[in-house]
Amino acid sequence: MQALAHRSDSPFLQANWQAEALSWTEQAHLVAWSPSVARRIAFATEMGQFIQAQEQMEVLPLYGRCIDGVEAFCQELERCIPGSPLARRVDGPRGIVNLLRSRDATHRGLPARHRYFIWHDADVLLRRDPRLFGALLDAMMGVAAEAEYVSDDLLLLSRVILVGGPRLADYAAGGASQLQGWLPGVHGEPFWRLVTGLERPPVRVAPIDEIAAGPRLGAMDLVR
Repeated sequence: MQALAHRSDSPFLQANWQAEALSWTEQAHLVAWSPSVARRIAFATEMGQFIQAQEQMEVLPLYGRCIDGVEAFCQELERCIPGSPLARRVDGPRGIVNLLRSRDATHRGLPARHRYFIWHDADVLLRRDPRLFGALLDAMMGVAAEAEYVSDDLLLLSRVILVGGPRLADYAAGGASQLQGWLPGVHGEPFWRLVTGLERPPVRVAPIDEIAAGPRLGAMDLVR
């Protein structure tokens, strides 16, 4: 455990909380929030290190303090996934969706079976450009659902872990949130619902203190 875990007021005292949280993401993406910057950093760091230590799992960090628009997001994604330079758009040839669908063919050894995006300070882009934030979430969770429920290729389970402040929890509770449903397509029908058959992306939202408590994790509900 890191230094923060030894403080008496720290929630990071429950043994094996990372394993509990990881098992929870088998069924859903995760929104982890706290008003404390220190606790957000500790959670994201320890969770990322734990996942990376597992076999055939990869962690792709997105540093939200650097992400203020599509250009910065593409730069972060290009650092995570090898491939041709991205076009600065979500859809279309060489767009974000196309790169999200790819796998690292240069990786030595067994290919990853689980991919985790840990988006640090995700509420930075939510505050600056909520429309773009929603479109990026829609793409990331849509590609994950497509790979899990539709693709005939070797399964790559992909999950998004959003880490931020209380604004993230407020966003998740909003009816227009992309954590509540897919974006409408050109003709109204949400593209990812049409492709995957899922009415909405599976997402869970919880305070970091409760996630780190371990035993109470299983009692939390999906976003409704």
